[in-house]
Amino acid sequence: MPWIVGVSGASGTPYAAAVLRALLDAGESVDLVVSRASRLTLLDETGISFRDAHWQDDLREWLARGADGKPGTFDVDIEGVRYWNAGDLAAGPSSGSYRTKGMLIVPASTAGVAGVALGLSKDLLQRAASVTLKEGRPLVVAVRETPLNGQMLRHLVTLDDAGASVVPASPAFYAGATHIQDLVDFVAGRVLDAAGVEHRLYRRWKGELGGGARTD
Repeated sequence: MPWIVGVSGASGTPYAAAVLRALLDAGESVDLVVSRASRLTLLDETGISFRDAHWQDDLREWLARGADGKPGTFDVDIEGVRYWNAGDLAAGPSSGSYRTKGMLIVPASTAGVAGVALGLSKDLLQRAASVTLKEGRPLVVAVRETPLNGQMLRHLVTLDDAGASVVPASPAFYAGATHIQDLVDFVAGRVLDAAGVEHRLYRRWKGELGGGARTD
């Protein structure tokens, strides 16, 4: 069974790329939904146009790119990815009878969070998230916004009450980050932790002060 990965229009496409790479490295299958708004963000942050007719080539180029924008940083096999158009409300993930392990929304925009919290299902990303919740499957929402106003916080509380895991895209520094990719990987790792997926994206806390300064 696949994990659904929904990419919404918030800034933070490197977070999505890191999560996708780690899922594939772990041998997981992925059903990918890229919202219309996220295509604009991806173009702005990476210069990559994500096109339905050429999604394999565009996805390979995107996932090969490092968080610093350098092309060809990663060698990625996308064999385990199935792509669904965000406007296709007849797609597999739109139905509860389509079996998945759960869904990760990374990054999650304020509009995406509101749509899921209110059950709007205006596109496949929101519909798949609603299905994930109603079927009692794990839903992880990596919200990427600041500051958070009261309305946004209420939407996040609604998702938490419904059983979702809310994971703010907040990098930490105790893992000894020396590069922007380390900070991105920390957030991606916390998303995968919430989903219960094994990874080696960051150095875990072991109860020893000063561990972030070590290079081992």
